[in-house]
Amino acid sequence: MTYDIAVVGAGILGLAHALAAARRGKRVVVIERDAFAVGASIRNFGFVTVTGQEAGDCWQLARRSRDVWAEIAPKAGIEVLQRGLVVTARRPEAEAVIDAFLATAMGEGCRKLSPAEALDMVPALVHGQLRAALHSPHELRVESRDALPRLARYLETAHGVAFRWSTRATAIATPRIETTSGTIMAETIVVCPGDDYQSLFADRIAAYRPTRCKLQMLRVRPERAIRLPTAVMSDLGLARYLGYAALPEAGALKALLDAEQGEQRRHGVHLIVVQSADGSLVVGDSHEYGETLAPFGETAVDALILDELAAVLDLGAMDIVERWIGYYASAADRWRFTDAPDARTRVVVVTAGCGASTAFGIGEETIAALFG
Repeated sequence: MTYDIAVVGAGILGLAHALAAARRGKRVVVIERDAFAVGASIRNFGFVTVTGQEAGDCWQLARRSRDVWAEIAPKAGIEVLQRGLVVTARRPEAEAVIDAFLATAMGEGCRKLSPAEALDMVPALVHGQLRAALHSPHELRVESRDALPRLARYLETAHGVAFRWSTRATAIATPRIETTSGTIMAETIVVCPGDDYQSLFADRIAAYRPTRCKLQMLRVRPERAIRLPTAVMSDLGLARYLGYAALPEAGALKALLDAEQGEQRRHGVHLIVVQSADGSLVVGDSHEYGETLAPFGETAVDALILDELAAVLDLGAMDIVERWIGYYASAADRWRFTDAPDARTRVVVVTAGCGASTAFGIGEETIAALFG
């Protein structure tokens, strides 16, 4: 059988391209080297983030992707566990960044909360030093490790997408794909390699000078039950997420954080906290960059993340029930790239750790360019 399109990679970016093509009535096959997705797509927060994304197409594609997530989740049996975001500000400089952000077009629908309003929304917040908070209604949160398999099953059952699991693509010359399970023919091919820069089109990928990012994350279980109706971030996020951090007003905050929380800043630590259905919290994360990164977590880095957690949320005693390391593609000068080895082939890579937040928008963009 010859397919209209083959997608190499069953992470969120690959599945997003498969969905966009299937919605156009295309015959789609997804080729995945592992028996199920095990890369960056299932190691993240499942936090579909709009507010704070870099101004321009990143923010715009995040808005579109959020809408697709909201539409597809109930059809695929994916539970939306949280909606919205609260970003706390403990410093005047952080509050100034919130004010500046709300004055931009990206602040539409968002609002500044007083400490009392923030505590009413998220009672577990530490209120002693809380000056203000930013509330965004735009975000949603799913459980990544559950959402990806459900999305793949939905594509298979509702849209007839074929999956070739445990199959590595070894060579591509469109329309021919050589794999470890034989030859597959497809008129159009989209490769979503994640941070695998060597297996396919290595010379073309190298031109974009990609590197890798390693992050550390934890799952904690507070001894007393709490409820987080929204995801929670903090001052460190206001100095890192480019939708805030690129504002001129963020300069003073970054300088202050460098002085007061230098270790967190040096390790790329910023706080995101989301809650799972069982009440446990996924907490992170850190950022280390390099071509090849050691596969070991550092207790000291975990401690830096937990220190910021304790400064923002009053959780009492808690157990750390999981620790893990994630890797994703990164580049210093771009948040994504799409390369065209020929008129019917595309290589698509997200290089800023926002794949879950932007993939559906990118998939629609790529498929529209290929099929009109």
